[in-house]
Amino acid sequence: MSKMYKSSGELVNHWYAAGQSKAFKKGKPQSVVIFEKPLVIWRMKDGSLTVMLDRCNHRNAPLSEGKVLNDCLICPYHGWTYNKEGKCIEIPSEGPNVDRIPNKKVESFPLKEAYGLVWVWMGKDKSPTSAPFEMPVMKELGWHSYYMETKFSNTVTDLVENFMDVPHTVFVHKGWFRDRKQICIKAKVERTADSVLVSYDQPNDSIGFSGWLVNPKELPMKHTDNFYMPNITRVDYIFGGNERGFIITSTCTPVSPYETMVYTLISYKFGWLTPIAKLGLSAYTRKVINQDVWIMDVHGKNIQRFDETDYHSTQCDFMHLYIESLREYATNADEKSIPEPTVKEIEFWV
Repeated sequence: MSKMYKSSGELVNHWYAAGQSKAFKKGKPQSVVIFEKPLVIWRMKDGSLTVMLDRCNHRNAPLSEGKVLNDCLICPYHGWTYNKEGKCIEIPSEGPNVDRIPNKKVESFPLKEAYGLVWVWMGKDKSPTSAPFEMPVMKELGWHSYYMETKFSNTVTDLVENFMDVPHTVFVHKGWFRDRKQICIKAKVERTADSVLVSYDQPNDSIGFSGWLVNPKELPMKHTDNFYMPNITRVDYIFGGNERGFIITSTCTPVSPYETMVYTLISYKFGWLTPIAKLGLSAYTRKVINQDVWIMDVHGKNIQRFDETDYHSTQCDFMHLYIESLREYATNADEKSIPEPTVKEIEFWV
């Protein structure tokens, strides 16, 4: 068992995205790493998927380097063959002596496909207690969406804080998302048992491209940033009730302590421009995300260089403190007090 997995407490007892559904082809095993656990996933003839540890019980060879035959996975080293339950059904060197096949199975995990993603339940001792996170507006009339996959060099906690952070946008995304105006923004920050919800009072604010695409009528804007345990953020910019909108939903999958795969769902509703908006929007969103990739990379490297986090917070960091409290409690429930529901009114300048 990996050190990261063992030290993550209740954080492992959740669904984590292993990739987009379209990436997993029939008969082709693929390697995925979550919480430093190597996994192998493959799709069978009927379209279903299975996932188990990427390790043969014989000599620990990676099963992801093998091949699929008749919906079974064959180890590339000595040909040990496993069915979808992880049971070895054939050992070539034993010929017809199936009675000599060990009973030990390769560990498997619950898996679901939903909202265009493949989700793996990483809990070892606890069965799934919920469904994967429901991605917003994917089936609502007038909305379009697409996924972006991005590898970040930082922790899940620091990434979700970055995705919900407004003040950094005027520096990291200057000229692309928001420019510094020194306007005061008021917000309500609420911590529940498993979420942090932020509502901003900024109806006249705008985001980088809203003037010509998102909000040409200058409708009032409703901005909310929400975090859902253990690893998902949803950022909404809704204009004129629900006439137009732009939603960024990110699910973070920990690969190792400072490596995280992020699957970002970009959802948008821009009136008659919606069907063609992706032509420019995909390049714009990739540019903005790459700016976050850079700052998260140098940020993560500096934390590791000093081997500590010595954070000092102001009002605009209350949402981050609440996120940290929920994730830290899930990691060390025996040592921490349960974070109580709370609401905080804040203000800051951008």
